Order: sequence, then C-alpha cells, then structure tokens
Amino acid sequence: MHSNDAQMLVLTVLAEGPCHGYAINTGIEALTGSRLRPGSLYGALARLEGRSLIEPATDGADDRHRTVRITDAGRRALRGELEQMARVARAGLRALGPSPA
Repeated sequence: MHSNDAQMLVLTVLAEGPCHGYAINTGIEALTGSRLRPGSLYGALARLEGRSLIEPATDGADDRHRTVRITDAGRRALRGELEQMARVARAGLRALGPSPA
C-alpha cells in the first residue's frame, strides 16, 4: 500500500471521531478488509501530524494508546482527495461501459 493511501485511510477513520492507533486500524480493517502493518500505521500518523492534518486529542503514555483527531486542515485535505478519487472513478467506470451480465 502506498503511504498516501495509508494516510487517507487514517483520515477517513478519524473523520468519524477521535481514536487511538488500535481503533484506527480496526476501522481501516472494516473499510478495506485488511489492517495496516504497525510501521505503516504509525508512519502515516507521524506524517499526518507533521503536516498538521491530525493532532493529539489526549495526552497518552505511548503511541498505541494516544488518541488523535482530524484537524480542520485534515478534513479539507481528505475532502479534496476523495472528490478527486470520485472524479477518477466516474471517468474509469464510464470508459469501461456497462458491466457484463
């Protein structure tokens, strides 16, 4: 999985409300059917926080129990990415034509 994909999945889960790492990965599994590896998940969290797209919601003792939330900038970034993906999906489906019976 591409790191931007992991970041978008994290933001999508956090759009529903603050979570800690394990709960984020559980949400990702519900969306995609698979979990991120710990390095991918915590790398995505670090990159998103570095870009101010997420922020701590509480002061947790360690990363696995630290709750984070999406920021307003994160919501704007996620909306932009999702709208672009929707345009690409519509174009691709249109190009493919009707699905075979």
